[in-house]
Amino acid sequence: MAETDTISGTERRSYVLIGTGNRGTTMWGRDLLAGWSEHVDLVAIIDKNELRAQRARHMIKSNAPIFSSVEDMQKAGIFPQLAMVCTPDDTHDEIVVKMLAAGADIITEKPMTTTVEKIRRMLEAEARSGKRIDVSFNYRYSPTAARIKELLMSGVIGKVTSVDFHWYLDTAHGADYFRRWHAYIRHSGSLFVHKATHHFDLLNWYLDSTPQTVSAFGKLLNYGKNGPFRGERCQTCPHTANCDYFFDISSDPFLDALYEDPASEDGYYRDRCVFREDIDIPDTMVATIGYANDVQVSYSLNTFQPIEGHHIAFNGTQGRIELRQHEDQPWDMPDQDEIFLIRNFPKPGEEKLERIIVPHAEGGHYGGDNLMRDMIFKSGQNDKLHQRAGAKAGAYSVLCGIAALKSAQTGEIVKIDDLMPDIGT
Repeated sequence: MAETDTISGTERRSYVLIGTGNRGTTMWGRDLLAGWSEHVDLVAIIDKNELRAQRARHMIKSNAPIFSSVEDMQKAGIFPQLAMVCTPDDTHDEIVVKMLAAGADIITEKPMTTTVEKIRRMLEAEARSGKRIDVSFNYRYSPTAARIKELLMSGVIGKVTSVDFHWYLDTAHGADYFRRWHAYIRHSGSLFVHKATHHFDLLNWYLDSTPQTVSAFGKLLNYGKNGPFRGERCQTCPHTANCDYFFDISSDPFLDALYEDPASEDGYYRDRCVFREDIDIPDTMVATIGYANDVQVSYSLNTFQPIEGHHIAFNGTQGRIELRQHEDQPWDMPDQDEIFLIRNFPKPGEEKLERIIVPHAEGGHYGGDNLMRDMIFKSGQNDKLHQRAGAKAGAYSVLCGIAALKSAQTGEIVKIDDLMPDIGT
């Protein structure tokens, strides 16, 4: 039964954390309980790796029981109202279907899943259950993204006709995907799905439309077989003195505790070589996307840059909205973003160029993580910008990534309707 919180008078919902990697332990474990314990109660933790789950539970500061599977939790008579799914991408569908059938609402990390078949399975399970799947698209909630959405909804640049969108991952963040399970299409769907799901969802949300056609290129040009040497993992590699991508996991106490010793249970090493020859995802990607409302998008994702951040520009019949967001770079930047609103035909009293300053807020993604948790867990929230993302939003962002990968592999233009004709129903 749900508890009624005596402090706020709101319902306190029980939840299970499924997957105790970095994101699950912090975003949906430690941080959630630190700031939203009036609204949620962690009643179980599920992970196949018991040692990792034990260490995560200590970091979260919880005494919730640990289980190795959904079935084991249910045998113990625990049926949470919510499930936070933070396992590898290709495992989401199986877990989500089981938890929906057990009467739980779902919050799943992005991407929602990795294949058309898994998307369909999750959508059908949600419809049968009458429960809800939320996808944690926290970028929608960042103050800067929200301000851009407001500007677009106001019509200040007229009809949007095209978008230039380019995302840059630096040699720390970008390389990290190639050390982990994300480096294989079978687990992540490639970074067109795993990482770009964020970006494609932003586009879908900004434009209030759905992608129709995708043409893309993607190649592995830096990591994987392109490396000058390779080892099994950084901790045991003989080339550490010469490798630009050497990662010393022991220098990060959090990651070391969560992954190093627990690897003895499942063989999942957090510092595997970025030059493994069996890596099969692209590290350099571009795509052109056509939308149902006739907007044309030019997109790229780069994974080994000396900077971190993105550039986005909306071109409209009455002007342009442009942002260059810096997340990490070898020069100082103020703790804020600057949006450029440039009018084609300014009216009396208007400037040709308007600079809109958006201060960063506290918390992950410049405050976006906290605002998303408020929206999901606190009652009475006004979702005037339609930031809360459900399963259909999760599906469209994944389908865009699947289409991009297929186009890069085949050289063909891929139609979303050809992948999943019933997605619009």
